[in-house]
Amino acid sequence: MKIRGISLFSGGLDSILACKVMAGQGVEVSGISFETPFFSAARARETAMQVDLPLEVIDITDEHLKMLHAPRWGYGKNMNPCIDCRVLMFQIAGRMMAERGADFLFTGEIVGQRPMSQGKNTLLMTAKNAGLSDMILRPLSAKILPETNPERTGKVDRSRLFDLQGRGRKRQMEMAASYGIVSWPPPAGGCLLTDPAFSRRLRDLFESNPHYAIRDIELLKVGRHFRINAETRVVAGRNSSENNMIEKMYAMGDALIRAESFPGPTVLVPGGGDEETRNLAMRLCLRYSDAPRDTEASVSLLFQGQTFLMKAIAMSPDDSEALLI
Repeated sequence: MKIRGISLFSGGLDSILACKVMAGQGVEVSGISFETPFFSAARARETAMQVDLPLEVIDITDEHLKMLHAPRWGYGKNMNPCIDCRVLMFQIAGRMMAERGADFLFTGEIVGQRPMSQGKNTLLMTAKNAGLSDMILRPLSAKILPETNPERTGKVDRSRLFDLQGRGRKRQMEMAASYGIVSWPPPAGGCLLTDPAFSRRLRDLFESNPHYAIRDIELLKVGRHFRINAETRVVAGRNSSENNMIEKMYAMGDALIRAESFPGPTVLVPGGGDEETRNLAMRLCLRYSDAPRDTEASVSLLFQGQTFLMKAIAMSPDDSEALLI
């Protein structure tokens, strides 16, 4: 009877090695990876193709956002609920394990590699709180962790698993060489929820707009953000690439502003705002443009399907700083 294991696959070297170890024991291996607006499965997709791993990518945005508003174990240094996030991923993977008729889950996690999220007690705690106490195997550190169901029932040979721990990479490099693995993706950029600036913006969004849309979260990834009033914020591009991204996210009902005769940012007012808000947004646009200070300059305003040529004076640095999120 074929034994089936599902890898929670990140695409990094450790997850590749875990899959190799399991396949080496005759386990039929497949992978799952998750994505939300805060982290991508792009690396997992790329690596899975390279190592010929069947991979399913699942968008868990709805469940993740619900958890993110009130994580049981709280946030890290910023808006990162790492323990709650891992528990949620295991819960979803556990459902998939049952649906697919798989025998167990496994990961490339190594005890102590990340002291906070991969401490021995934390690894055991996340599995327990996901309701999968002995159904999650960590092949690279299994010998220093309690025996799991697949080991106890003979589906996996514990003697052929490993006892890696800590941040050192020497043994992983040796294992990679033994499997003929000569290249692997560099460490990923990680989760945006660990970024201080993004976290400030997200916290502001949660507090100011309980009915936010996914587009509001996507906008947090680009430009400078200014809180104009309780209802409205303004986004200003910092370079041509961000200006292009902001233009692509423009939607009917928004206000889009550019300096008319000088290089500068593209400025977006989601929802359009009122006249006073649009005037402030025009002044912010000129503040970060090459327009002269203390002199009126022209800006173009796209609003409600029409383009208007307007005049404004650049906002002072102190005033713009006071509005910056």
